[in-house]
Amino acid sequence: MPGVFIKPVSGVEGEIEVPGDKSISHRAALLGGMAHGETHVTNFLLGQDCLSTLRCLQQLGVSWERQGTEVWLRGTGMEAWTEPTDVLDAGNSGTTSRLMLGALAGSPFAVTMNGDASLRARPMRRVTDPLKQMGAQIMGRLDGNLFPLTMVGGQLQGQAFRSAVASAQVKSAIILAGLRASGETSVEEPALSRDHTERMLRGFGVEVLSEKRLVRVQGGGRLTGQEVSVPGDISSAAFFLVLGSLAGRGELILPNVGVNPTRTGILDALRAMGADIELIDITEICGEPRATLRVRPSKLQGIEIGGEMIPRLIDEIPILALASSLAEGETVIREAAELRVKETDRIRTVAEGLSALGAKVEELPDGLRILGQPSLRGGQASSQGDHRLAMTWAIAGMLSKEGVSVEDIAAADVSYPDFLDVIKKVAR
Repeated sequence: MPGVFIKPVSGVEGEIEVPGDKSISHRAALLGGMAHGETHVTNFLLGQDCLSTLRCLQQLGVSWERQGTEVWLRGTGMEAWTEPTDVLDAGNSGTTSRLMLGALAGSPFAVTMNGDASLRARPMRRVTDPLKQMGAQIMGRLDGNLFPLTMVGGQLQGQAFRSAVASAQVKSAIILAGLRASGETSVEEPALSRDHTERMLRGFGVEVLSEKRLVRVQGGGRLTGQEVSVPGDISSAAFFLVLGSLAGRGELILPNVGVNPTRTGILDALRAMGADIELIDITEICGEPRATLRVRPSKLQGIEIGGEMIPRLIDEIPILALASSLAEGETVIREAAELRVKETDRIRTVAEGLSALGAKVEELPDGLRILGQPSLRGGQASSQGDHRLAMTWAIAGMLSKEGVSVEDIAAADVSYPDFLDVIKKVAR
């Protein structure tokens, strides 16, 4: 497939309304489908992953309709979900698959879930093992580790879990199963992962207790339909924060971006590198903080990243690696082995892609070592079907000397359907 050539730019200028937050859009649809009464979601992300969640809900008997980025779900309670007549297809979406497994674990019928080739290679045992301990029956490849999976739900018993990884998908799946379990269900993480599920469950009327890295929920909670306003996705904004920081001139304004503290690691990292990023008009709507972000050109310095910051910027590491390749000095990213089980092995694919464009990158077992330089040559890079890589290589093209031909840039549609149009509008 021929690549799309992204030309270098001398500057950027403009206001960008990034799409709705992918994580929050998934949860708004799923909780709306589990609730009693109507849920109205505004600024819903129209990416393929979130549409997979809506299609799965429809197969379970949840009625919904969509007009543009507004979605109305007419929930009758998760206890009214019906056995699907076909396989639930999660597409490329790890969030759809893992959260849906948790939500379905207490349903008294059989469900088979599958996905695309990428999703069929991603580990599910971190979710299926806790659900089995709670009482669900799960069968699949490698003893329930790989899709396709068949689950027979039923009577669940609340449990106390200690997760080996800081993962919002794992935590959320267990919490959602806990709503259908008897007694209390708790999850303790090694570091705090994003907390959108906890915040939104409270908005839907369920009591969720959070104590540092521990989350607890009692079984039997009833969800009531709500109005949900989805903020702009900071993971999508990250591409423009890096572009605005490293373009030669100009200013970018990004209104209504979610700034949940469990997601703002990219802001902390870029500011530590010297980025000129300002937060304006900070407010909170539907339990989620949001702000307008203003970014201007700056000179970036290399830093070391690891520990508890990693869960707060795990999805932004590809574009952060690009920023590091154009920063002064060395950047080291460690304790990010979770990147190896994303849509691609992002440690390997980021290292290979940046190296092909002229960057100096060393692949580490759990991260990357990057030696910054004044410019990138450019060349060819493939998204390998990974939406984050597709957008990273496009930004690399804008910041390079010779431009970049990006293979399979259509992968960006997973989280940012009009990404190409937007970068053309702000280019100067």
